[in-house]
Amino acid sequence: MNRLITFEGVDGCGKSTQLSCAAEYLRRQGQAVVTSFEPGDSPLGKKIRQLLLSGEFIPVPEAELLLFLADRAQHVQEVIRPALEADAWVLCDRYSDSTLAYQLAARKLSDNANDLKQMLSFAECGVSPALTLWFDVPVAVAFERMKKRAAAGEKATRLDEEAISFHERVAEAFFDQFKADATGRIQRIDAGGDIEMVQRQVSKLLDQRCSHL
Repeated sequence: MNRLITFEGVDGCGKSTQLSCAAEYLRRQGQAVVTSFEPGDSPLGKKIRQLLLSGEFIPVPEAELLLFLADRAQHVQEVIRPALEADAWVLCDRYSDSTLAYQLAARKLSDNANDLKQMLSFAECGVSPALTLWFDVPVAVAFERMKKRAAAGEKATRLDEEAISFHERVAEAFFDQFKADATGRIQRIDAGGDIEMVQRQVSKLLDQRCSHL
C-alpha cells in the first residue's frame, strides 16, 4: 500500500515544520510514521548532501541533477521502500517535484525535459508519491522567513543563497506542476499564514487520505 506523502515548496515555505506537525498528528491516531528528507537521509546520501549543499564544490547543473538522482535512488531503496513495505506512512521532505522545479526549471535544463523526466522516474525505483502537499507562499515572504532563520543561527545551504530570481523560477515551476496535475496528487496548501492555520489545512487533507486507506 502506497502511503508516501511528499512535502514540497520553495525554501522558507514552512514545509519542514508542517511535516513534523503532520507526523505527530498521525501518530496520535495510532499510525506508524517514518519521516524522511532529501537529499541526505541515507549513509551514502549524507555524503552526497555535503557535496551538493556545502558550497565547497559548485557542480555544473548537469552534475547537480545527477547527484540528486543518485541520492534519491539510494534513499528509496534504503529508507522509503522498507518503510512502505512495513505499512508505515512515509512523510518525505522533498522528492521528484523538487528536482523538476530546482534542476529542470530553475537551472534551465528543460530543453531535454522528456529524457530527464524518464531519468527521474528511473531514480524513483517504482515509488511515486500517493499525495503531494505543495506549500504555496510568495517568494518575498519565504525570503523573510529565511532571513529570520539565518539570524537565529541556522546555516544557509548553497541553494538557499541563490539569487531571488532563481527562487522565483522555482516557485513558478511548482505552480506549473500543480496546474498540470490532472490526478489530484498535488494539493495546494496556502502557506502564507501562521503555523496553526497551515496545520489545519494539512490535517484536513490527511483525514481525507486516511479515510480512503
